[in-house]
Amino acid sequence: MCGIVAYVGSSDRTKSVLCESLGRLEYRGYDSSGICFVENGRSRVIRSEGKLENLFTKLKDCEVTSSLGIAHTRWATHGDPSERNAHPQVSGPISVVHNGIVENYPELKKELIAAGYEFRSDTDTEVISHLIRDFTEKGNSLLESTRKTFEKIEGSYAVAVMSDKEPGKIIATRRFSPLIIARSGSECFLASDIPAILPYTREFIFLEDNDFVVLDENGVSITDAAGGDVRRDPTVVDWDPSVTEKSGYRHYMLKEIFEQPSAIFDTLRGKFTADMRKVVFEDLDPSLLRNTQRIIIAACGTSYHASLIGKYMIEEVAGVNTQVELASEFRHRNPVVGPDTLFIAVSQSGETADTSEALLKAKELGMNSIGITNVVLSKISRESDCVIATKAGPEIGVASTKSFTTQVMAFYLLSVYLAISRKAVDSKRARQLIADAISVSKLQQEALGLDEHLRELSRDFYGYRNFIYLGRGINYPVALEGALKLKEVSYIHAEGYAAGEMKHGPIALIDRNMPVVFIAPEEDVYYKKLLGNFQEVKARGGRIIFITSDRELRLPDERDRKIVIPKSSYLVSPMVSVIPVQFMAYHVANILGTDVDQPRNLAKVVTVE
Repeated sequence: MCGIVAYVGSSDRTKSVLCESLGRLEYRGYDSSGICFVENGRSRVIRSEGKLENLFTKLKDCEVTSSLGIAHTRWATHGDPSERNAHPQVSGPISVVHNGIVENYPELKKELIAAGYEFRSDTDTEVISHLIRDFTEKGNSLLESTRKTFEKIEGSYAVAVMSDKEPGKIIATRRFSPLIIARSGSECFLASDIPAILPYTREFIFLEDNDFVVLDENGVSITDAAGGDVRRDPTVVDWDPSVTEKSGYRHYMLKEIFEQPSAIFDTLRGKFTADMRKVVFEDLDPSLLRNTQRIIIAACGTSYHASLIGKYMIEEVAGVNTQVELASEFRHRNPVVGPDTLFIAVSQSGETADTSEALLKAKELGMNSIGITNVVLSKISRESDCVIATKAGPEIGVASTKSFTTQVMAFYLLSVYLAISRKAVDSKRARQLIADAISVSKLQQEALGLDEHLRELSRDFYGYRNFIYLGRGINYPVALEGALKLKEVSYIHAEGYAAGEMKHGPIALIDRNMPVVFIAPEEDVYYKKLLGNFQEVKARGGRIIFITSDRELRLPDERDRKIVIPKSSYLVSPMVSVIPVQFMAYHVANILGTDVDQPRNLAKVVTVE
């Protein structure tokens, strides 16, 4: 949630670098935004309600002579989306941008009011600016005041601070919220995420919790909470800056749907031996899995749906008992686990608050852990015993698409790895499983040819206000994901169900105004049962969209639609069958005129509970 950027360098570039970087972070929040420069010893703060374009309009004719600045795009937590609640939050000479939540802000606010401070916003962030000001007025430097402030703060945060009194520097720190820094020549950069500053450098330093950073004309220095010097080595990120651009597509979501075959190919690269008999994970210690008899997977949202598919794969291929938990629930209960239980944390960003906290709980309980994530050196990457990296590249659209299919592929590879290491499959079966993985990119490329068909279909269905998505077995989670995508970007109510549960309640909703989307590849072991569910819906007047690889199937009602996807093996079919529901969500939303890439009330990375 929320995006932070900061820059120290040339006054000729300060405004453009901050605005362009902030634009590449708008997926993290777009309720309001703001920017701060220090010019001639005085802070110049410009803020705006709404999307970044409103802020940029205010800045259009604004001449900037400062060589440094901080900026912020907000996803509202405390206080409504408004200009007065936008960041930077200011107290006297102090300006603060903040991502996270100050959990003890009511107590701190009460103390500060008693000390004479006046609050002008509804944000929790304002207590940070007042506290830092209070410590500076007692004779502390900006760095020491920031350090003392965060001794009092409880919660999660990534923060950047500027002061009129020390106009040539920016102070930053983090705890439980991501923050990266970089240097290129005489320029220094800070951001919440890699895409923001990717055009300027490929080398990034990923800050750790309780690191305190000073950015000034001398470069970057890092200390710990006690003031001791800290060394953090830079990491080279091989993402091409062009991947953060739309490249001619109308929306990032559509671009990222089309990027799935290449993302799958990249995720597979180097993951199996030349004879296709073994799966290779360079970072995976076989001893972690040797005694594993049970696996617990924790995730949220789209990653949770990918994890449900992972459960089917691991149990089917490797024969290991697997359960999937919502990370937000797992972290607050007391699960029964043993030394033979492996924990897998799944998050595109590697910074999802509930998932990272669930991982920490798992470690406290003594479980070995694996992280599945798209971001190297993210929190989940650092805290896990080993990491399976997906290679989706930057995903800018808030509604996840390519991160979903690359996570599913990561689970598929893990299931095959487990099966081979446990001798649950012979070499012939192993080669076939690997061959099926290799086929996915080509199958997805074929499925992308359905774009125009789905565009036309969406024109017939965008007027409905409720949808049901049904699937069975390994494609049941695709039904959940299809419903989620439609909700996220079109604001149409949709629910996903296991088709066998339809008679246990959802069938009461079926009528002429309730389209039902079936995820029904012919190779699905439940295909005949899905045809039975199809007949049950038709008997009650439902309108059907049938996604299948069965080219011979004839639908009896001209009001119904069939979408033919390429045939695949059962286990990899979700990575193909999901593409039509992604297209459908996108095209329905586009027809309705919603903001596809930045849906209301959502943000790409959930770094607060």
